[in-house]
Amino acid sequence: MARSNSDALFLRFSELLAEQTGLHFQSERWPELGRAVGFAAREFGFGEIESCLQWLVSAPLEKRQIEILASYLTVGETYFFREQKTFDVLEEQVLPELIRSRRERDRRLRVWSAGCCTGEEPYSVAILLHRMIPDLRDWNINILATDINPRFLQKATEGIYSEWSFRGTSPGLKERYFKNVRNGRFEILPHLKNLVSFSYLNLAEDAYPSLLNQTNAMDIIFCRNVLMYFHPDCARRAVGNLHRSLADGGWLIVSPSEVSHILFSDFSTVSFPGTTLYRKNGEESGSAEVFPATLTEEPMGVLEPLGPCNVESGWENEPVPSLPSAATEGPWIPEPQPDPYQEGLALYERGLYEKAAAKIEVVLSGDSKDAIAMTLLARAYANQGKLGEALEWCEKGIAADKLNPASHYLRATILQECGQAEGAVLSLKRALYLDPTFVLAHFALGNLAQRLGKRGEAKQHFENALVLLSRAQPEEILPESEGITANRLTEVIRFSISQRTPE
Repeated sequence: MARSNSDALFLRFSELLAEQTGLHFQSERWPELGRAVGFAAREFGFGEIESCLQWLVSAPLEKRQIEILASYLTVGETYFFREQKTFDVLEEQVLPELIRSRRERDRRLRVWSAGCCTGEEPYSVAILLHRMIPDLRDWNINILATDINPRFLQKATEGIYSEWSFRGTSPGLKERYFKNVRNGRFEILPHLKNLVSFSYLNLAEDAYPSLLNQTNAMDIIFCRNVLMYFHPDCARRAVGNLHRSLADGGWLIVSPSEVSHILFSDFSTVSFPGTTLYRKNGEESGSAEVFPATLTEEPMGVLEPLGPCNVESGWENEPVPSLPSAATEGPWIPEPQPDPYQEGLALYERGLYEKAAAKIEVVLSGDSKDAIAMTLLARAYANQGKLGEALEWCEKGIAADKLNPASHYLRATILQECGQAEGAVLSLKRALYLDPTFVLAHFALGNLAQRLGKRGEAKQHFENALVLLSRAQPEEILPESEGITANRLTEVIRFSISQRTPE
């Protein structure tokens, strides 16, 4: 095709790709993009790139198209304990502090590998925690691993690797944590594999943080060698969501090539020898932090001091505001006071969970029996990782309105994060008794049954959810889902079914 037509087509496609996947291909990378589309075209049933591109840009990309494109556009180059200095800092500085504080409380740790590729990164975390916590079985450990490439996820779920994935690792790693299965390939041991849960997630489009996909209240998030491929606008949105997905004091880990004062301005920058990490220090963080035995980056700036106040004259020179004149402007009517619940809801939707909780507590001070406010307060606490407080307010909300299925669903979600699977199942069944069409409850029961090895029961719940979803509009936002559409949950369930081990 003509050069101008080709450029226009590649421009339209690269813009569509950036919008829906975050992947950014500038004009100098279009030859690379063309090669990838050439491979994908065969799977789409096209014999040439031009006709395939015209088809792709004719409508918003569907998940199946994104999956196939992602399998050729994303890089699968990784290995165990990649960027060893980062893992050294985790082992020597970050995790000891976390383990010590959590051992005295709830023995709970949450780690997210966002862009997990073929699984070496989250399994490295599992190995590290196994090495550092002797009583690991007594802990509630949640290592979430997500990626946009389903082929990567399939390999990660299998947990079988060649010698190439062990390059640069310490001697004895394979022998201690893997078993030799066939032809020089090694499978990670079951007790480590079971620490990691894999799921499809598109950082450019999907909703996070969310209780539904368990991307809330994370202690550590790995997002390495991902943002560097994103369009700048998409990268900023993703970083904002990752910031909200962390609990206060949580850590974000990116690759050395992705370190940026501007992109991560909401975080405190903590520099260690050989690596830089970002920390969420409360909801108004954004300064450099001094960490033991480390140097920090230069501060972003210093506020100018206020001018001197005239103590002798006080405020005599300040204009005195006057009330409206009744003769000219009618009676003075005071401005309405803001509604604390609406303020709390707005703060919650911005991811400012601590401030949201403070506002909602104002609503509930005294003898208020506002079940809706109690439920929102429970969500705000859950997204801070304060599960005890979350469960307390959730149960108060249920006591105030026993017939609300959403409150029972929320209780199940909190119990599941606490590692209380049996209690979660009972709450989900109560939610379905009150509302048999509550699709998220069916989905959650399917996930729980699958984790407990009840594959037939899991299949039934997933099928029930798919039937209900088929009756909804594809872009309809599901109740209690925090922004998940019917179409997106359908895709998630189908992925969950595909990961099911045959009976």
